[in-house]
Amino acid sequence: MGYARLRLCRGFGGVLMTGALLAAAPLAIAGPANVDHARLLAADRTPGEWLTTGRTYDEQRFSPLDQINDRNVAQLGLVWSADIPVDRGVEATPLVIGRTLYNIEPWNVTTAYDATTGKQLWRFDPKVNRDYGKLACCDIVTRGVAAWKGRIYLATLDGRLIALDARTGKPAWSVDTFDKLWPYTITGAPRIFDGKVLIGNGGAEGAARGYVTAYDAASGKQLWRFYTVPGDPAKPQPNKALEMAAGTWKGDWWNRGGGGTVWDSIVYDPDLKLIYIGTGNGGPWVQRYRSPGGGDNLFLSSIVALKADTGDYVWHYQTTPADEWDFTATQPIILADLRIDGVLRKVLMQAPKNGFFYVLDRVTGKLISARNYVPTSWASGIDMTTGRPIVNAEAHYGVNPVIVTPGPGGGHNWNPMAYSPLTGLVYLPTTEIYYAYSRNPDFKQSPGNMSQLGIGGAGFELTRKAAAEFAEKYARNGLIAWDPVAQKEVWRVPYTGRGSGGVLATAGNLVFQGTIDGTFAAYSADKGRKLWEMPVQQVPIAAPMTYMIDGVQYVAVNAGWGGGIAHAGVVKPLPIPLSAPRLLVFRIGGTAKLPPLVLAGAGPVRPDDTKADAATIAQGGALFATHCATCHGEQARGGIKDLRVMSPQTRAEFLDIVLGGKRREKGMVSFANVLSRPDAEAIQAYLARRANEDWESITKR
Repeated sequence: MGYARLRLCRGFGGVLMTGALLAAAPLAIAGPANVDHARLLAADRTPGEWLTTGRTYDEQRFSPLDQINDRNVAQLGLVWSADIPVDRGVEATPLVIGRTLYNIEPWNVTTAYDATTGKQLWRFDPKVNRDYGKLACCDIVTRGVAAWKGRIYLATLDGRLIALDARTGKPAWSVDTFDKLWPYTITGAPRIFDGKVLIGNGGAEGAARGYVTAYDAASGKQLWRFYTVPGDPAKPQPNKALEMAAGTWKGDWWNRGGGGTVWDSIVYDPDLKLIYIGTGNGGPWVQRYRSPGGGDNLFLSSIVALKADTGDYVWHYQTTPADEWDFTATQPIILADLRIDGVLRKVLMQAPKNGFFYVLDRVTGKLISARNYVPTSWASGIDMTTGRPIVNAEAHYGVNPVIVTPGPGGGHNWNPMAYSPLTGLVYLPTTEIYYAYSRNPDFKQSPGNMSQLGIGGAGFELTRKAAAEFAEKYARNGLIAWDPVAQKEVWRVPYTGRGSGGVLATAGNLVFQGTIDGTFAAYSADKGRKLWEMPVQQVPIAAPMTYMIDGVQYVAVNAGWGGGIAHAGVVKPLPIPLSAPRLLVFRIGGTAKLPPLVLAGAGPVRPDDTKADAATIAQGGALFATHCATCHGEQARGGIKDLRVMSPQTRAEFLDIVLGGKRREKGMVSFANVLSRPDAEAIQAYLARRANEDWESITKR
């Protein structure tokens, strides 16, 4: 499909406009962050702004701006940047309203900048309780803020929903959203629909029971709450949907939590007045521990449609019944109108972790099509009569490890995908990941702790090593363009490793994405040709966005390595040294330079091998699997910080870090409440052994 087709433009009322018209479009009505329902409905009338995390209610992450396009993107350059002081994953998509850019950093520090110069206008620190850092399965990240009628809304890792005055950054109200029984955290961006602020939470790795809640944007008053897992069947359920769902569970699941947390995707259809939520994995992961006797376990790993006004259930589609592989359906949901078999259909599209791309009728929830976008050994396909996956029985693992693809990182994780109505393609970050799942026969649930998976992380070392080696040899990673009507891959950009970022598509025939190689790149939307790339000293894992002020188009992205991409499964050490995380802003002709990269020493230093006995090392391995592997990789392979290549200083401070909380501000809080000094010393001995076992392979670049 040629560029001539891409130049077709809509006018007001959902029709693409040319660059000249875009430049002339009014920027905003009076007042800072003055976003309301009417403005969000008519977002294309002010396409120079980015009003909500996905730009529009349908969360297509497509911009009609085309001043930066496939003919001039090679002239793109940095115009300003802002350092982010916490060296952890940065996943947020900024908002631009009027002339102000609103951003959010790890620990939920929220900032406002002049969007043309980078001058900081205000900074708000909610003083998040640092102890929540160890409850967050996938880093102390946050994916964005929301705006409504002069206020900016953020949700904190420790469970508060806060409204700020958009002009000053001062709090207007704050509410606590958590049930304190379970280890909840929040990493998702709030969404606002017609005066209601919606937020879910994470915590399914700690077996937390999922729910999503709507609050009044003006006052913070709770309006409704929908639980994704039924409660005690001896007591009345909150609604008939949960009465139905209770029949799909066994045992005393209500005492075990259940999981199903709504930690990311929440999308609104203003015509149907429906909200679509994606729900998370089971807690514990192993079904025999959470629901002995089986069952589908609704509404785990499902897409659920709710009435926006009341939170009442309308329909659901479960992508992974009886999930025990961490195959969440919380990945981004996109709404679109597609012509399928000659009929224009209102559809919902999702590429969840389980490796299948789904197209659903968003009115009824009926499955229209599904096809795997990566290899899926756990299931051979989707039965189009029942809508259920055709599961490989061997994927239901026992004590012996079973290698399954995708692994817990998923074929597609939280990284936003984008849809272009011009090309008709979805742009999707993908990874082919292999993982050795096994059940821990000694698992004992202890509510309140984060690690409640029930899976094994130690023992059967040859199988686990084989799985890691197989993954390193055969895993493929890349950005793909997917035709959702034909359900097929159109083009692919391969990457050297797993960890490239979210995606932005524009009317300039461009797709932007940060790469695992420490660059920010632009590709042609129709063919996938690389048109521009700039080294940025970091990995921009967040989704980019674009805006226009005074007739000049900008592109912005947060760059900071970490989050779920770094945590899940096996990864190699990054091939590049990293700077501090930064917010980066580009324009045509930009000439700003990043400061020189400060290298930390001459390279990794091999530790002396441990003199600990085999029993101590085995103990350390078991403790690492329980308390550390979620962030630092199974068998210490990769993760957010690869502990096989600790610096001599870090090794010397190991006990102070693990037990004393020396790096608390960076998200590594003390584990003294669950680990003794001998426990921590056993983990340190285990890490020394793992470093020496793998040294030759991990230091190859």
